Amino acid sequence: MNLENTIKEATKKLKNNNITSHVLDAQIILADIMGIKREFLITNDKISISEDVREKYNIAIDRRINNEPVAYIIGKKEFWSENFFTNKSTLVPRPETELLIYKIVDIFKNKRINILDIGTGTGCILLSLLKELNNSKGTGIDISSKAIRIAKMNSKNLNLINRAKFKTFDLNRYNCDKYDLIVSNPPYIPSKDIKKLSKDIINFEPRNALDGGFDGLDLIKKVIYKSKNLLKRNGLLAIEIGFNQYRRVSEILKYYNFREYSKVIDYNRNIRCIISTKVNFFNLKN
Repeated sequence: MNLENTIKEATKKLKNNNITSHVLDAQIILADIMGIKREFLITNDKISISEDVREKYNIAIDRRINNEPVAYIIGKKEFWSENFFTNKSTLVPRPETELLIYKIVDIFKNKRINILDIGTGTGCILLSLLKELNNSKGTGIDISSKAIRIAKMNSKNLNLINRAKFKTFDLNRYNCDKYDLIVSNPPYIPSKDIKKLSKDIINFEPRNALDGGFDGLDLIKKVIYKSKNLLKRNGLLAIEIGFNQYRRVSEILKYYNFREYSKVIDYNRNIRCIISTKVNFFNLKN
């Protein structure tokens, strides 16, 4: 069977099983198995494929029918124009998070800074920032040792191993160094809302990287509290938040003497991230 018919057959299977991105998923999975670019499939659709490839492809398509994310099936996800290794120990990097990268790079371009990424997962935020901020260095921490292994693999793959360190750490016990920038995409989904997420997320992505407790703010509060003592004077905290959490998170930031510096709006016009700066007591009196 040729490429065109193989993809058509897989696309039909996915569509019949309510996979909305059926065409794209079918193409991405086959391109990965064959070790070629997706564009090659489109321009060379009459090429025949081997039985071995067909067998691997059918297995992968069945996994997708079961709602397993494509990123876990192929073991990687594109983010900031790079492929990041990922597996079930890490969240799948989201394109919306790239908006945070744009904003931070714009703020710190041509500067030498020290960055802390809390709950680093794949390391995609820290490593993407270091890719653009050539004179900077950073540390990514995560409570999951399995996630840290993936982050280290990505660091090596992107040739950033000399500027990025990744450590397994509980945030409560982390008191190392001082930072110009702290970034975090913490769990922020309220526990009661987890069941409303898509099957791709509920059944496969790590719950401890999603569940933010009763109101979704448990880890956000912890990140803000710890950042007070980890940030340098005039350092920035950039924290990703969930839908409709802006007002409450703003209140928490003010309580801990942070002043809003900027915010990031996502593609749906929701406030996705708050960037704030630590206010010292001298400034509060003036």
